[in-house]
Amino acid sequence: MAARLSIIIPTLNTAEQLPATLDALLPGVAQGVIREVIFSDGGSRDATLTLADQAGCDVVTGEKGRGGQLRRGAAAARGDWLLFLHADTHLPPDWVGAVATHMAKEDAAVFALSFRSGAVMAGFVAGWANLRTRVFGLPYGDQGLLISRALYGAIGGYPDIPLMEDVAMARALKGRIVMLEERVSTDAARYLAEGWLRRGGRNLWILARYLTGTKPEVLARAYAKPRGAPAAD
Repeated sequence: MAARLSIIIPTLNTAEQLPATLDALLPGVAQGVIREVIFSDGGSRDATLTLADQAGCDVVTGEKGRGGQLRRGAAAARGDWLLFLHADTHLPPDWVGAVATHMAKEDAAVFALSFRSGAVMAGFVAGWANLRTRVFGLPYGDQGLLISRALYGAIGGYPDIPLMEDVAMARALKGRIVMLEERVSTDAARYLAEGWLRRGGRNLWILARYLTGTKPEVLARAYAKPRGAPAAD
């Protein structure tokens, strides 16, 4: 199998999360599908860049902000297919076959979502995310995004915005997103810290504000505020 796939991971002080994420990529290395792994770093001060060097990953650097980081990572990539992956998202054991099968197609793809948590609400929130993907074509960034370089370029790529870059991409793709049966698993720490309902409700509110015209920069400031602080208009 030709090494056609560039994997792009936005990083910012994610050294603790990355080893398991990289371990999940090993089947792709063994089967020769991965051309390169790129860390698009937003200014890490922990061991993230040391880990990149030890693992043989490429690094691009720039201002923090996931949209811009993903965009810079894509610009540096050499593969004819791109897989954008969050630093705390683990690919499933059978991901190589699913990706190889999809690369014969033209549309983009995301994985189904699960959380690394046994909580009942974890299944509920993941179920909502997967339903949102199927019905509305709006996957979470945690689900990864597999897209050909040709299609990525045709829609203009990730916008350089600090929040909602995943929604902006989904809207640009206009329904050209297939959800794979295989499930990634992502970290549940933020939900556990804030509460599943509170965190989920906050995410829905921010999405609604974005879809009704609030600028991503305003939403990013609101998103970063401590709980209970008033959101900016």
